[in-house]
Amino acid sequence: MNAAPALSDENYSYHGDTRWQTNMSAAQATAVAEDKPIVVYFWTTWCTYCEDYNREVYADPAVQSELDDFVKVAVNLDSDEPSASRLQRTYNVNYPPQHVIVTPDGEVLVRINGYAETSDFLSYLEAGKREYGAR
Repeated sequence: MNAAPALSDENYSYHGDTRWQTNMSAAQATAVAEDKPIVVYFWTTWCTYCEDYNREVYADPAVQSELDDFVKVAVNLDSDEPSASRLQRTYNVNYPPQHVIVTPDGEVLVRINGYAETSDFLSYLEAGKREYGAR
């Protein structure tokens, strides 16, 4: 079985070439300060589609450029942290991978359920920015 590499430190999780915050409260503060939407990525180490995201989607330069317009938070669904369980319940996430694009106060703008090819993922990000700008 393939497994997504789980590189992390105290404040970040690294997926592909992308650095994701792991603390939603800190991410929300950053999103307010920078007036950006948040992409919440729900993943696990055993998820083969998560590895596909790391290798194929997050490594794409166009995706990396688009993700710069968001605050990024990664939530390991296998974590025993209470905050991970709370976010999973809040956004009704039952399996990896899933992404939820939200406002800084947590309002859902766009959901990406399952794996999305690079072009579709970019479309979801654009829709999230459009929805955020329209609020």
